[in-house]
Amino acid sequence: MPPISVRYIVHDVDVAIAFYIRHLGFTVDMHPAPTFAMLSRDGLRLLLSAPGPGGGGQPMPDGRIPQPGGWNRFQIEVSDLEGFVDSLREAGAHFRNDIVAGIGGDQIILEDPSGNPIELFQRN
Repeated sequence: MPPISVRYIVHDVDVAIAFYIRHLGFTVDMHPAPTFAMLSRDGLRLLLSAPGPGGGGQPMPDGRIPQPGGWNRFQIEVSDLEGFVDSLREAGAHFRNDIVAGIGGDQIILEDPSGNPIELFQRN
């Protein structure tokens, strides 16, 4: 079965690559152009595209231009959410909220350098 792919539009592909490698344990599978990279972690393939002509960042037929941000996100499960969040805060990472208790566990929304959300989750 092929890995699941998620595409994020980012302002700067190189800055995004550094963030995902350093803080979230992704590896670079390919980086063939300054406006695109493919990263992976545990069966998830993350496609990073900068806005612009060609590829996943190109304008839509109605003129809308892909932008980073939004609320759709992928989730990374961690074993010590509080400790992981503390280490990311010390490294200067930005969060949209504080840790909240959910039905199945605790979660928080981390932002990558372009403002794309990543949910960090710890099961109860």
